Amino acid sequence: MAGRGPGVKIQISPIGTVETDLKSEFMAQGINQTLHRVYLDVKARVNILTPYQDIEKEITNQVLLAENIIVGRIPQNYYNLEGLNGTSDALEIIE
Repeated sequence: MAGRGPGVKIQISPIGTVETDLKSEFMAQGINQTLHRVYLDVKARVNILTPYQDIEKEITNQVLLAENIIVGRIPQNYYNLEGLNGTSDALEIIE
């Protein structure tokens, strides 16, 4: 029954100022690549005006501004040491 019934007009107006914050994220993408992303977090308070009532809400959203893959040198050797306990176990495997 979605989209059925009478249309209700609403209007959205901002309250105060919009708060923004830049976020940066690094993620490993293999043995010699790193993915770098820059986000903009946006937070705004709005007043939603309907014929029946006024609703005040806080709306937040995250917008991806930039994405880049940083390529490094290819290593001569690669050791996957995940799951080992302590440095002594790792040194025994490497030697």
